[in-house]
Amino acid sequence: MQQVADIVVIGSGIGGSSLAHSLADTGKRIVILERGEHLKDTPESRDDVAIFQKGYYKSSEEWIGTDGKPFLPGNYYYVGGNSKFYGAVMYRYRAEDFEPRQHIGGRSPGWPIRYADLEPWYERAEEIFQVHGAMGQDPTDPPRSHPFAHPPVPDEPAIAAVRDRLRKAGVRPSSLPLAINVDEWLRRAQTGWDAFPNTGAGKIDAESGPLTSALRHPNVSIVTGATVLRLETDQSGRRVTAAIFLKDGVEHRIGAGVFAVAAGAVQSAALLLRSANDAHPRGLANGSDQVGRNFMNHNTSALLAIDPWSANTAVYQKTLAFNDFYNGDPVTGYPLGNVQLLGRITGNILKANLPAAPSWIAGLIARHAYGWFLTSEDLPNPDSRIMVRDGRIVVNWVRSNMQAHKALIERTRAVMRKAGFPIVLVRTFGRKTTSHQCGTARLGDDARTSVVNPDCRTHDVENLYVTDASVLPTSAAVNPALTVAALAIKAGAAIKGV
Repeated sequence: MQQVADIVVIGSGIGGSSLAHSLADTGKRIVILERGEHLKDTPESRDDVAIFQKGYYKSSEEWIGTDGKPFLPGNYYYVGGNSKFYGAVMYRYRAEDFEPRQHIGGRSPGWPIRYADLEPWYERAEEIFQVHGAMGQDPTDPPRSHPFAHPPVPDEPAIAAVRDRLRKAGVRPSSLPLAINVDEWLRRAQTGWDAFPNTGAGKIDAESGPLTSALRHPNVSIVTGATVLRLETDQSGRRVTAAIFLKDGVEHRIGAGVFAVAAGAVQSAALLLRSANDAHPRGLANGSDQVGRNFMNHNTSALLAIDPWSANTAVYQKTLAFNDFYNGDPVTGYPLGNVQLLGRITGNILKANLPAAPSWIAGLIARHAYGWFLTSEDLPNPDSRIMVRDGRIVVNWVRSNMQAHKALIERTRAVMRKAGFPIVLVRTFGRKTTSHQCGTARLGDDARTSVVNPDCRTHDVENLYVTDASVLPTSAAVNPALTVAALAIKAGAAIKGV
């Protein structure tokens, strides 16, 4: 079946929806192809047993790991993509993240643009995601043209006490920048939002933010349940002519003047590789042989700080972070990473991660525990890559910079003990934690070493853009969602010729 549009966007996550939002006022016919369906509001959406113990929302899609064994990644396929389950943290990358710099585990190459080049687009992204935050608290914050439009989400009393304890322990806690309407979120149910699906307007995700805005324009539409199989080009290979997708068992073909791939760093790379043809034998837009390479996934751990003499009464918890070790470790001098609160860890959530523990013990620990999420930079490596073999996705993740992450764990452990938490437990995440995947279609000035230019247009194909985390040249050590949105909005301006 044949369809025609002016612009086709593949994927409705942060990158795809932000691009559609930025182009919606052009009047051009924009069609978004999304493999998932709309996430429905059901009792399971705020049920910690259903979500964390029973895996109610998990995809059944298997990827192949480096060891050749299949695994279920932590990816979700719904309108809005993984952002439906995200923690709503909307950090700007620090100014230093755009510069080349040395880490314990190697050298970060830097970006072809500087922080100042992206700052206006960060501001536009914060506007559409209604980011709540505060200036002047975080010493690593980059310069801003204007203050946050919305005040920070308030600390609950238990978290305000933790903030004070951290100050006394010698670090500078700061309010997390959050895309959340906390009153609206709590009206639906008294839970945290971290890893809970958003079925309303409480969390400003890709669907409730930029996609909803875009779809208010009559020229923008979305096709759900549409799995894109490949992209076709003209004989020269310089222009994409059509996207071939499967819906309800029927193959469809849609043509357009501009195509944007925003299916996520793994799926976007896989699509480009599957679209190999005579003009692009190694994969579409892959003259550099960099499509699928430089896969990064952040080094992350969960840390539980437990105070047996003080109960944690927080409901949502996730309002606090500190970056004292982000740009410099007081011991080694190297960058280590970000420390931020997780959402409130209930006994049922803890039980899901400690299945052998009796429920009453998990509940007892959870009542006195504060969960933290530790993130360190994973460095780009061309041997860390996404491949497609016999139609299946293969993830060969070559992890890097783990010495820095171990140092971050030790520095954080020391801070927590000094702040009065005598018991500190740590669990480091592995390949299934794919929420910050990036780097497989890197952005750069040189077509020999990168896939897209600074406007996110592919070097090899003149009407093809990539507007998701695939393009990030480095992973930094904070949540990438706002950076992805800013780059996508910037790409939209380039497409419009602004």
